[in-house]
Amino acid sequence: MAERFERMLAEHQAFIEQQHMYFVGTAAPDGYVNVSPKGRDTLRVLNENQVAWLNLTGSGNETAAHLLEANRMTVMFCSFDRQPLILRLYGKVRCIQATDPDWYEWLAQFGNPAGARQVFVLDIALVQTSCGFAVPFYTFDGERDTLDKWAMKKGEDGIREYWQVKNTRSLDDKETGVPTI
Repeated sequence: MAERFERMLAEHQAFIEQQHMYFVGTAAPDGYVNVSPKGRDTLRVLNENQVAWLNLTGSGNETAAHLLEANRMTVMFCSFDRQPLILRLYGKVRCIQATDPDWYEWLAQFGNPAGARQVFVLDIALVQTSCGFAVPFYTFDGERDTLDKWAMKKGEDGIREYWQVKNTRSLDDKETGVPTI
C-alpha cells in the first residue's frame, strides 16, 4: 500500500496544505528518539524537494540537539478527517538560528511570531505515502493561542532567558546550539 516518490507531487503538496498538524521525528546516534507534534501556520512548501518549518519555543529543544549529531529528519502528515492518508518526508536539514545572517529573511515567511526559535529547512530525499486506514477520525476545532499569549507576556528578553534555562541542553544532556544571551 505504501508508495515512494523522489519528490512531492502536486497532490502531495495540496494534502500537506490541508493538514492542521504534522509530526517531526529526529534521533541522535544514541539516546532518546524524539517525535514532536507541530501545529499552527508553521510549515511552508518551498518547492517539490524542500519544506521549511518554524520551531516555536517549547519546553525542550530535542530536534536541534539531534541535528547537531545526525542531520536527518522525518516529517509526517496524517489525515484525521477525509481521505485516509499518511505522508512522510525524509531528508537532510539545515537549522537557521536567530544569530544566523539570514534569520530574518526566513522568519519573515512566517510573520515573525513571538517565541520563534529556529527555522528548519528540509531537503527532501524521499516522499512516502501509506494508507492510514487505521487512523481514527478527529475533528479540528481550532488553533490554541496559549503559546502566543505566553511568549508575548515573556517578551523577547524573557524568551531568551527561558532558552538558557530550558533549551540549551537536550534530554540526553547534549548541546542544542540555541543562541546564548
